[in-house]
Amino acid sequence: MPTPVFLTIDTELMWRHHADGHDIDTIVERSLEPAGVGIGYQLEMMARHGLKGVFFVDPMPALIYGLEPIKRVVGAILEAGQDVQLHLHPNWTGANRDDRSIAAQSFELTDYSLAEQCELIAGAADLLTAAGAPDPVAFRAGSYAASDDTIAALAELQFTYDSSHNGSEHPWPSALSLDARQIAPVEHRGVIEVPVTLIEDRPDHLRHFQICALSSTEMRAALDHAIREHHGAVTIVGHGFELANRCGTRPNAVHVRRFEQLCRMLAERRGALPTAHFADRPSLELGKDDQPLGPSVVRTGLRQAEQLWSNLVAERAA
Repeated sequence: MPTPVFLTIDTELMWRHHADGHDIDTIVERSLEPAGVGIGYQLEMMARHGLKGVFFVDPMPALIYGLEPIKRVVGAILEAGQDVQLHLHPNWTGANRDDRSIAAQSFELTDYSLAEQCELIAGAADLLTAAGAPDPVAFRAGSYAASDDTIAALAELQFTYDSSHNGSEHPWPSALSLDARQIAPVEHRGVIEVPVTLIEDRPDHLRHFQICALSSTEMRAALDHAIREHHGAVTIVGHGFELANRCGTRPNAVHVRRFEQLCRMLAERRGALPTAHFADRPSLELGKDDQPLGPSVVRTGLRQAEQLWSNLVAERAA
């Protein structure tokens, strides 16, 4: 059985641009289309390589800025034939357009009660569908900050999948009662948990499969490891903003190259690693004992050198 790949892009208006006092047009541009390498570029690259992508869209900024920015990005994703699912940063519930220092009491969903989480997720789902998305079946908490109460809320709201478990961020803010090394899909309290894929970059130290976190060499090794070991799924994380520098003013050449190489690698391996949409409710083999790729001094050293160059050069604002 092939190993399905969930190529996921967390899609959100960035709090730091709001807090810095930028106008809404600047916030949208630097969050969703920074320096020409945002959502539009990612959609183009997926189309070019025949890949399916899952865009976890956070609609909560609509509470402050209205639905129009969310409608535009949801429309672009759907027009490209890609999957829209639900993302949620609860801090927007306390935001103020005039006083940018105001936020909700907590930025993490795990700090809210079960009843509060249920209300937050239901409200976010309503906003997402009001922006033109189909009813979501999958969820990812902002900052991976999900707990078993989050899963209980999702089950009550009849979600099928969650993809918040990230062992490299466990036990906080990723707080599900699963082993940190859990990477295989598993039924958890009535919801199918599809964890973020991990590698060990050094013994007993986990690093998650995110475009800005792994080198192309590490990504290739992780994909080939999943094929060899017949993993239940591979879950990759990206963000709409992470192919640009932190200010969103110019491309980060390292991250752009990684994304392009990742797309090529997935296209070359499509027979063994087909990309998938959650909306299609793909058949997943549950409860496998999949293990992260083991450490390599050479792979890790190469990535650290590449990351140093990225931090010193590629991240500098124009």
